[in-house]
Amino acid sequence: MSTPNMAAPMTVRASRCLADVFRRRCSLQKLSGAFIRCLTTTKNGDDDGKRETHFGFEYIPEEEKEGKVYEVFENVASRYDLMNDTMSAGVHRLWKDHFMECMAPTPGTTLIDVAGGTGDIALRFLRYIQSQRSTEYAARQDFKVQIPREIKANIYMDPADEDSSDSSSSDEETESSQPSSVVTVCDINQAMLDVGKTKLEKLGFTSGISWLQGNAESLPLEDNTYDVYTIAFGIRNCTHIDKVLSEAYRVLKPGGRFMCLEFSQVNNALLRSLYDSYSFQVIPVMGQLIAGDWKSYQYLVESIRQFPNQEDFSAMIRRAGFRVVSHENLTFGVAAIHSGFKIV
Repeated sequence: MSTPNMAAPMTVRASRCLADVFRRRCSLQKLSGAFIRCLTTTKNGDDDGKRETHFGFEYIPEEEKEGKVYEVFENVASRYDLMNDTMSAGVHRLWKDHFMECMAPTPGTTLIDVAGGTGDIALRFLRYIQSQRSTEYAARQDFKVQIPREIKANIYMDPADEDSSDSSSSDEETESSQPSSVVTVCDINQAMLDVGKTKLEKLGFTSGISWLQGNAESLPLEDNTYDVYTIAFGIRNCTHIDKVLSEAYRVLKPGGRFMCLEFSQVNNALLRSLYDSYSFQVIPVMGQLIAGDWKSYQYLVESIRQFPNQEDFSAMIRRAGFRVVSHENLTFGVAAIHSGFKIV
């Protein structure tokens, strides 16, 4: 009688072990399949001739992806900035700061920020230009010649006129010597644009910026318009990456620069394993707890694994016509900055 009683717990434990092994195997197969598929963005569909593309780890008809991605970001728009801070422990801010330092725009630079969402890149651009202008103005003040008042008196002008003339001429000089810098924030999702516009207005940035709803694959903009094109954490959500790159090339002026900040591939096996565990087991849970949305953040995690690695994406940028293409890994390759120039 004792044998069956001992065998039962052993059978249960064995069953649980087998189930655990099976779950792990399925998970690995899913991840492996996703990694293999990440080199392509589309595939042939069924016999009806429809083409499919990935939406996370799921494959769907191409024409459905835009609507699904729109729904994802419409759902997360109000909590997007909070979730970015929570998921990355604020590291995304450092990445974006470094991104702007790499751009190093000067007064007069015109920028188009595609998939600009809540305006993080635009905000940093405007602040950077503001800082540049303040630095240049301070430098001019350092070299301004101070004329003693007794010498000024020989000019025979009314003191009131003197003060107003000095201040107005100084202001005019400062204004005329500063070329205009403009940033256009373009996003397909109006909810994201609304959040960004409200945020920047509260921070006092109402001039030098415009907001445009548009598709990155067919921008409603003229050719050869901007000095710099940026897209941060947005290009992996587009159906046709090659079309996005082609549009970037089109709207840039000759000599203009393409810059992309995007999640990428961690090459170190141990770090990649830890990163994958955090991404799949923690981030969707955060999404549920903070934003009340598990599925959207599950998609965001999966979309990162579907995006081409650093070398493959660099090759795509070159095929779009850009030259002097380079990339820089951030945080062991969790993200990367890609750059290229329109040289004609």
